Amino acid sequence: MPSFEDFKPFVVSGLSLGGVFALSGVGLVVLYRATGVLNLAFGAIGGMGALISWTLINHTGFPDWASYLVCIAFGGLVTLGYGLFFGPLLAGRDPLVKAVGTLGLMLILLGVMSYLWPPKSRSMLLPTADWGYQIGIVRITWTQIIGLGFGILMTVLIGTFLRFTKLGTAMRALANDREITATLGVPVRRVEAAAWLGSGLIAGIAGLLLSNLVSLDAVTLSFLVISSLAAALIARLNSLTITLLAGIVVGLVNALLTPVFEWPSSDYSLSNFRDMTPFVLATVALLWLARRRVVSISRTDG
Repeated sequence: MPSFEDFKPFVVSGLSLGGVFALSGVGLVVLYRATGVLNLAFGAIGGMGALISWTLINHTGFPDWASYLVCIAFGGLVTLGYGLFFGPLLAGRDPLVKAVGTLGLMLILLGVMSYLWPPKSRSMLLPTADWGYQIGIVRITWTQIIGLGFGILMTVLIGTFLRFTKLGTAMRALANDREITATLGVPVRRVEAAAWLGSGLIAGIAGLLLSNLVSLDAVTLSFLVISSLAAALIARLNSLTITLLAGIVVGLVNALLTPVFEWPSSDYSLSNFRDMTPFVLATVALLWLARRRVVSISRTDG
């Protein structure tokens, strides 16, 4: 097992990744609560936005800051476009059908990215990667600080928005009963469009941060949605606070397994299975929550 000193850099990277996973999870939860759609294309949308931004920076005279905005805007526009076109068509279908629809979008985007940006080494260096602090052997960049801080900040802001604004109240009402909400005069299409747009903007921000924190690779960024999805599932696609905490835990556990190369053995070390972390944590949490629910129901019946 590595020493505690060996784990310190991975604590920092785990917290920053966890913050972005939490941010993405919050985007998934907000969209699901408002529309009933679990957007499996979330990572691919952010990833393609990041690749477009990288291309503008490295192959055109586009200003860097404007390229970052293009990434965020791309996420918002693609997600909004999908929601406006397919949202009404799938509104009355089962959640599984809605999710499969977004899976199709993910595969399309992944194919386009593989064609336009063939796999090779790329890096998105945000200006914040050059600034930071040195604490002992650990260097903490501003990108890492923003990754964690922005996840926490957005969770608080979105929670406040949903609770205290008219639009947020309408989104929460849609999550409870779409038909009754519509009969009360709430403009359902507009509320759903706002949810699609907001979730897409979050996808763009997450893709931009992850392209710097992890790697600028289409497949990697597309499937990082699994970690965010795990955080959202642990929160049962409902609580933003639990999504935040779960995202940070998923990021931490995943990162802390990285330096474990020879435990319990060199052939079967835990680091070889760190990609399973989101699935394992989500499964354990869901089984525990289901057990608590069964126990509480049995006590009520008794």
